[in-house]
Amino acid sequence: MAEIAPRILCIGIPVRDLTFRVEAVPARGSKANASHLAEICGGNALNAAIAIARLGGRVAFAGPMGDARETSSGFILERMAAEGIDTTHIVRMPNLMTPVSAIMIEPSGERTLTIYRDPALWTMKLSDTDDLLADCQAVLVESRCASFCQDLCTEARLRGIPVIVGVDRAMSLQDGLLTAASHLLFASEQVRETAGIADDGEALKRLAGLTPAFLAATRGPLGTIWLNETGDLEETPAFPIQAIDTLGAGDVFHGAFTLRLAEGTGVREALRFAAATAALKCTRHGGGLAAPQRIEVTEFLRGHV
Repeated sequence: MAEIAPRILCIGIPVRDLTFRVEAVPARGSKANASHLAEICGGNALNAAIAIARLGGRVAFAGPMGDARETSSGFILERMAAEGIDTTHIVRMPNLMTPVSAIMIEPSGERTLTIYRDPALWTMKLSDTDDLLADCQAVLVESRCASFCQDLCTEARLRGIPVIVGVDRAMSLQDGLLTAASHLLFASEQVRETAGIADDGEALKRLAGLTPAFLAATRGPLGTIWLNETGDLEETPAFPIQAIDTLGAGDVFHGAFTLRLAEGTGVREALRFAAATAALKCTRHGGGLAAPQRIEVTEFLRGHV
């Protein structure tokens, strides 16, 4: 009998992304023609959820979404259903808008974006904790969602469920997720800003004095730097690829890492698997919707022994 895939709860705020491919980001006050326009769904946790689903995990999503009558939420829910993501725990917020972003992507794959999120989205209340954590092997959460998910994350840790926090903005040193998390995955810029230190490794070491969580910082083509169980720095290299779209790459990394942890592997293997998954994503346009299937990652890793 085949093993049942782990169930992972992703918590975040979905976004409707409008992506424009441009030769260069236009100067202030000027105009530029885009060579391609796409409408996709995004948001940190949702991109990660899509990656997990494509890699073979069972995914439930919890978080706020706009009024049932507005266009963006309907579009995103259709995409989530197509990916097999459980949307039972999404909370519709009357008279509010689902976030929308405009993203410019250059030929190098670098992206520049602006986003609107209604501040009232953070007033949401998650559904019943027992329902959310039932048959749950891991929780993956956006760092910006601490205001409505910290209690659930604390309860998950009490139940022995790992809590992985994807950090894409500087955190307060008093942020409850610093101690509620079992794993904190920063981007390089954010770990430096959070620790107030201009070196990734030293920043991780400083934060290690504030949290018992596993700590890592992703650095794009420079790979990932992390602290092992003895407090020493290690590095997981990135795979060399020709990037054409880095949008959502960090989120896909977080999803792949979380799934491998939930499958019972150690952090070293999980980081390598996540690096391969993110690398493949960067070779395709489409944000999180460009996340690869499990068989693609397996074959990619076989070619990079």
